[in-house]
Formats: sequence, structure tokens, C-alpha cells
Amino acid sequence: MKYLKAIGLLLILAFGVFIGLSWNDKIAPKLNLNPKKAAQTDEEKPVKAVLTNDKPTTNNYAGALNSTEDAIIHLFDATAPSVCFITTSNVRRDYWTRNIQEIPRGTGSGFVWDKDGNIVTNYHVIKGADKAQVTLADQTTWEASLVGIAPAKDLAVLKIKAPKKSLMPIKTGSSNHLRVGQFVMAIGNPFGLDQTLTTGVISALDREIQSQTGTPIRGAIQTDAAINPGNSGGPLVNSNGELIGVNTSIYSPSGASAGIGFSIPAGEINWVIPELIKYGKIKRPSLGIELARSIRGVQGAVIYHVYEGSNAEKAGLRPTTVDRYGQVYLGDVIVAIDDTEVKNNDDLQLAIEKHKAGDVVKLSIIRSNEEKTINLQLEDPR
Repeated sequence: MKYLKAIGLLLILAFGVFIGLSWNDKIAPKLNLNPKKAAQTDEEKPVKAVLTNDKPTTNNYAGALNSTEDAIIHLFDATAPSVCFITTSNVRRDYWTRNIQEIPRGTGSGFVWDKDGNIVTNYHVIKGADKAQVTLADQTTWEASLVGIAPAKDLAVLKIKAPKKSLMPIKTGSSNHLRVGQFVMAIGNPFGLDQTLTTGVISALDREIQSQTGTPIRGAIQTDAAINPGNSGGPLVNSNGELIGVNTSIYSPSGASAGIGFSIPAGEINWVIPELIKYGKIKRPSLGIELARSIRGVQGAVIYHVYEGSNAEKAGLRPTTVDRYGQVYLGDVIVAIDDTEVKNNDDLQLAIEKHKAGDVVKLSIIRSNEEKTINLQLEDPR
């Protein structure tokens, strides 16, 4: 009996050993239940390296730039050296001590026009100031002198005596072929924060804004590039880095940017600035007449006075007169010059700007309720 028990135990032990070996060699690897064997299997598997000719995308590493970002950065780097920071102040004498005090007045933006040190900005940036300083992109600051102003265009030119190597004139462009939706970039000093870049698009063209004199500035560019106080006088450039406008005003109930900014078009800048540099003012040719103020119910430009000996007098234009009883007789009313309609005095002045002294223009006038046409040669500015 003891012998049979011993044989049974041996059989059970042998069967257990057989089952254990089979589990370890055959079943466990399939179920991945042997950690040591599984680790060895994973380590022995070769790693395949996939090589391609594809360039890494811009998102494959930190700090990468896409093509649009890269273009804007290069555009800013090329244009920013031309942009400057303008600070103005007033000089006052203390009534009691008689000491001279310099009182900060305001800040604005501008840009380098040429290597002679001429700086372009808005007229309203320097209006009423006694002194102005210009800080260039290299952070050097220079005292500025006034070269010329055009209040009716809201443009002014200052001059600094900086070395030519420090002056980087802006690349001038044209506003003749602009399109709504076109990319634009504004650089300036909003709230005194110099060299600030904002981008946007042209939102609309041929807007009309008011100058400091109330004379309309026509053909203004509307943009959604953020323009804030301090941006005035800074450049608006296209994707080629060319000047297409001077940032001048915003429409905003709060006084900060509301996505509606206006710029004086390059078409105005390109002829006004050379005249300011040369003459200190705009030299419009003269018709030889003086206009009356706007009269309610009268459409056109009313002639108030005709200068003696002028071409206007020779052509027979009639001024406004008053008889001995105080009765006023209106002079000739100019309703058109060449093919341009004249509704008021501003229309006439803007039309004259397109000509120079010596040009002959065709005036359409109303005299005694009849329309007449008179050819008149323009004279030198008076």
C-alpha cells in the first residue's frame, strides 16, 4: 500500500513538472505573461528608420515661422529703420521766477524722407509746439527745425542734422492702383510705445476726411490696421515695403482703435512734400480772384474780388459788388473748371492743385442766371 502511494506521488510530481515546462515554453510567450521573456523579446526587435526627402514642416520644432510670418518680419526689418518718434513741447516763462520751463506737449510718429534729414509727419502732430525732437530707430535723438507745413493736407516737414549713415529714407510708392483687401502694415509710436507694428488690410478707398483747416482730404485710405493716438504721421506701407499713405486719423467713440483708421494717400504726399521742402508751403497757381465764403442756396464758388491787372480781370470775370443802397450783387459763380464740377470753394482749390502757372483752364460760370464759358491762364501764386 505504501508502495502504491509512492508511485502515485511520483506520477503527480512528474505531471506537474511537464505542465510547468509546457506553460513556460509554449503558452506564456503567446499570452506575454512572462515579464523577463517579454522584455527580452522587445529589446531584440530592430528599430526601422524611415528616411524621406520631405523638408520638415514649420511646426516640427519650437520657434519655427511660416512663410507669412517670415515675410512680415522681413518687411518690418526693412521698413522700421525709416520710422521715427516725434516729441513736442512748449516753452513757457514762469511769471514769478522768470525761469524758462519746457512743458511736454505731445508725441507722434514720422519717417525719414531723404538723406538730407527731412522728416515727414502730420501737421497736427507739431501744431502749436515751440520745439520738436526726433528720435531715430537707432535711439539717437535730434533737435528738429520746421521746414514747411500744409495744414489743408495735414502734412508737415521737419529737418534734423543727423549723419547720413543714420538716415534710412523710406521707399516711396503709389496709391493709384490700390485694391480693397490688399495687405498693409502700419509702424508708429502709439501711446509713446515706439516701433510698434500693426497689420491689416485696405478696408475701403476714396474716403474723405477733414484737414485741420476744414478742407477735405479726398482719396483717403481706410484700413483696419490698428491706429491709435501716437500713430499719427507714421507710414502705411504695402507688401513691398513701399509708402502708400501717412496714418492721420481714426474713427472711434472711445479715442482708441476701433478698426477704422485713415491715411493720406501717397498721391498727395508725393507732390506736397517736395513743395514743402522747396517753398515751405504749397504754391497753388492763382486764378487772380478772391472767393466769397459759402453762401446758403448757392452751389459753386462765388467770386468776391478780382485782382487789378490779373488775367481774371482781362478775361472779364466779375466780382461781387454793393450799390449805394446796400444791395449786394453776387459776382460770377464758378460751377466747373475744365471737366471737374465745382460745388464749393474746396472743390475749386482742389481742382487748381492739379495745374501749374501758365496752364489755360476753361471756367464754366453762372452770370445773371446764364451759363458762360471763359478760358483763363493761371498765374503765379499770390
